[in-house]
Amino acid sequence: MRKQGRALEAREYALLAAEAASDKKAEEIVVMDVGELLVVTDYFVICTGRNDRQVRTIAEEVEARLKQAGLRPIGVEGADEGKWVLVDFVDVVVHVFQPEERDFYRLEKLWGEAKRLALPESVTGPQAEATPVGETDGPQAETGPVSETDAP
Repeated sequence: MRKQGRALEAREYALLAAEAASDKKAEEIVVMDVGELLVVTDYFVICTGRNDRQVRTIAEEVEARLKQAGLRPIGVEGADEGKWVLVDFVDVVVHVFQPEERDFYRLEKLWGEAKRLALPESVTGPQAEATPVGETDGPQAETGPVSETDAP
């Protein structure tokens, strides 16, 4: 596996990225285990910022926090426009979207078969206390609001 020789496991880096995004007020944070579906990465961290400035700030915080933990990105895309910033850490790929782009690309639906990690309270806040930290299957773990296009 690609995780050898790292201070933390990919899962821990993904959760650390989610926590960093949460600290910058990212919304609708999702961590997906895509390792069985993709050969290029193990986890997607997907979140939303309200505007280009916040999207860039979230991406910068994720990059700084993971660097501090010993993981450097191999690439950052989209930071100039701030509509969708992708930070590639090889085993973990972080996607920070503005709402319109997230709704358009729908990565959660595209990779809907992927398991989702339950997020710790440090990410979700006290409202999710009853949610155990661990893996959950697919869409059942989705707790974000339903967009208008998803409504019946």
